[in-house]
Amino acid sequence: MTDPSTLSATEATRRVRDGRLSATALTEALLARIAAREPAVRAFVHLDPALALRQAAAVDQAVKAGRAGPLAGLAFGVKDVLDTADQPSQYGSPIWAGHRPRSDAACVALARRAGAVILGKTVTTEFATRHPGATANPHNPAHTPGGSSSGSAAGAGAGFFHAGFGTQTAGSIIRPAAYCGAVGFKPSFGTLHRAGMKVMAESLDTIGVIAGSVGDAALAMAGLTGGDYGRPEERPGRAPRIGLCWGPAAEQAAPETREAIERVAAAAARAGAQVEAVDLPAAVLAGYEAHALVMNGETAEALSWELDHAAAQLTEGLRERLDWGSRKGRAALLDARAAFTVARAAFAGVMAGFDAILTPSAPGEAPEGLGWTGDPAFNSLWTLLHVPCVTVPTGTGPQGLPLGAQLVAGFGQDREALAWAEWVRAAAT
Repeated sequence: MTDPSTLSATEATRRVRDGRLSATALTEALLARIAAREPAVRAFVHLDPALALRQAAAVDQAVKAGRAGPLAGLAFGVKDVLDTADQPSQYGSPIWAGHRPRSDAACVALARRAGAVILGKTVTTEFATRHPGATANPHNPAHTPGGSSSGSAAGAGAGFFHAGFGTQTAGSIIRPAAYCGAVGFKPSFGTLHRAGMKVMAESLDTIGVIAGSVGDAALAMAGLTGGDYGRPEERPGRAPRIGLCWGPAAEQAAPETREAIERVAAAAARAGAQVEAVDLPAAVLAGYEAHALVMNGETAEALSWELDHAAAQLTEGLRERLDWGSRKGRAALLDARAAFTVARAAFAGVMAGFDAILTPSAPGEAPEGLGWTGDPAFNSLWTLLHVPCVTVPTGTGPQGLPLGAQLVAGFGQDREALAWAEWVRAAAT
């Protein structure tokens, strides 16, 4: 008999909804998998198996009553910058140790409404910034899982749940998903409501999901929003027009990343895609240069209370970045935001000639050690442009760790981003 924990999200919820598999049995199987590997992976900051099983039992009752939701029985991990009413929300900081919100974040409430089981809270870096938590890469625990959505990426990569909520300010969904061999989807800015999120950068923070496949990510997004995210596994009627773009961080691509992206581009061309090199206009590059100021300036505003009342419990590195952002002043922050606006308009012109942009997900394999979560150099541009991004696994590097290829589409073209990402993944496999 098939181990329920190995089923895709699509197949698992189909079986739960038609009565061939109970949500309880599915949850028990996932909890067994977690028990076997969590001591090494450390994806969770809070896990209550009894609570998860009570949720699963409620889903089973809803299924019997004919009220099965579109995500019935599926297990979600929730990054710990998103509030949960029945579990602590501590934001990766000792300042908020033991904090119990009264309500769920909007995205968590929507997941529950759709029939999902909230399995636990996943590790985040400090306030979703840089200082890492304890999570290790599921493919080699001597290496980072990336950040800031560390636990959601590692948990998805280890098969602990069907989808993990992540958030991205620079590269916090795409990079860790790539490091952990998972699929990461950062939707268009504002797709998932941020109510109940510990927001850091008002102009950048975006909620998305990390899953085992592109189809599972599309299913999760459709169930959460009621929107049409398509069936990425069904091939479109034509091949895509793809722009190959190394971006402003091109020199940071490791040899294995260059080989992987070139190999993916060649495979896509053999499968019929039109692949053309893309150079970004100066206005887009100016937006990239403004990212650090917006991120740190807005985060300094977001953490005003913590800076005034608990600054000693912030890490030194975070305090330094917040101080730098604050000292730049309001006028500089407004100018940087204006550069974002100009960059978005210029990028819309770039996308007019393409269905998707192919670009690296990260500089290379996950770095060794747990003290650094890697560089978001290949992510922050697409985040500030507010466009949908998908990372798909594309083989391994010299140390046997996963590599990812990132597909980017125009703003609001989320369904298309997922479809072309799966098309490219299949072509390169």
